[in-house]
Amino acid sequence: MKLVIHRGTKEIGGSCVELDTGSTRILLDLGMPLVDEKREPFDSNKLKNKSIAELIHCHILPEVSGLYEGQRRGIDAVFLSHAHQDHYGFLRYINPEIPVYMSPGVRILIEISDIFIPTKVNLRNITTFEMRKPIPMGEFVVTPYLVDHSGFDAAAFLIEGDGKKVFYSGDFRAHGRKKILYEKMIADPPQGVDCLLLEGSMLGRENGQYRDEKAIEERMVSLFKAKENIAFVFCSSQNIDRIVSIYRAVKRSGKLLVIDLYTAYILDKLSTISKHLPQFNWDEIRVKYFRHHADVLASTKQKGLLYKYKESKIEITEINDNKKNIVMLMRDNSIFRACLRNLNNLDGAMAVYSMWEGYVTGKFRDVLAEYQISYEYVHTSGHAVIGDLQGLTRAINPGCVIPIHTFHPQDYPSFFTNVRLAEDGEEIHV
Repeated sequence: MKLVIHRGTKEIGGSCVELDTGSTRILLDLGMPLVDEKREPFDSNKLKNKSIAELIHCHILPEVSGLYEGQRRGIDAVFLSHAHQDHYGFLRYINPEIPVYMSPGVRILIEISDIFIPTKVNLRNITTFEMRKPIPMGEFVVTPYLVDHSGFDAAAFLIEGDGKKVFYSGDFRAHGRKKILYEKMIADPPQGVDCLLLEGSMLGRENGQYRDEKAIEERMVSLFKAKENIAFVFCSSQNIDRIVSIYRAVKRSGKLLVIDLYTAYILDKLSTISKHLPQFNWDEIRVKYFRHHADVLASTKQKGLLYKYKESKIEITEINDNKKNIVMLMRDNSIFRACLRNLNNLDGAMAVYSMWEGYVTGKFRDVLAEYQISYEYVHTSGHAVIGDLQGLTRAINPGCVIPIHTFHPQDYPSFFTNVRLAEDGEEIHV
């Protein structure tokens, strides 16, 4: 079996792995980079008005023959691990004849992203899979495993072909609300794995102040119970584990959680997969309508949802009158700043930032300072710490470990045995 990591041997993001038996070729993930060659944040404007050939030439798209629209099809299938753009963002460029496999939750989240954000992938030729159910694909058999990650319904993959086995960890952790999945994997790992493609996002980073989602919940309970004014919590609406942690903290504190239409829509759509996710019509939740979200839903033939969520609608006047009781989910954007202008008396208001702190901008800090809003960072990573990476590796006991999705591949030999360092584009024979 031939293995090529087209991107990811020395960076986090832009993941793309090819496996080839000679007669069957598949890809694992096709992500947009998070950084450029200078390790500066990747500017998606670089994609505008450029052909596929130009994007390949300037090393933005990986050079994978038979993958792209306008080329003769040479890839049999693409398998997506989860719905983060650094793993699926370049799907828009592929030949529409190539089937793309993903979990039901991943499909829902990507379809919602295509409605609300400008960098659309326009899903085509999609097949959804069941976890732990083998998928025959030519000379390969691909088995997805549900994993604990900040991306909902995320998968790792066992790929069997040519008498060899490769396990692709995707992105995972062991300290989320689904950490039992990690424990089950350790107790009953795939056997006879020749090669483990192991993510290492946390190498080179500190583990952080909060060890898991339970610790996040407990800290938020403490903050919400003590607050004297409105609390804004900054969190990705697609980080479902974190939304659950926030909701549980709000409920335990006797407060009211205000979400926007975008978040209400995500939770509503995902209720087809999990009946336990917080919903717009639960007692402790209200929905604030912002014009941008309402216009987007109305323009995409989703206007009926505006009436569906109306029973839980909350107006800015009610928020103003009840700020001590309100916890409001937010993101650092123009909607937040417009909301601040419509709120009176923000003395004692707080901002709880619950995303990777690298996203915090100077402009955001300036806005908080202008309104004298206190700030606290309350977050735990979506990725496995080193001890949990070692635990998975010991359980699987692979023939070799290849670093992927990491800025520190050179550190792997300090933590793992049988490490095989690779280069982007290098052909490796398993």
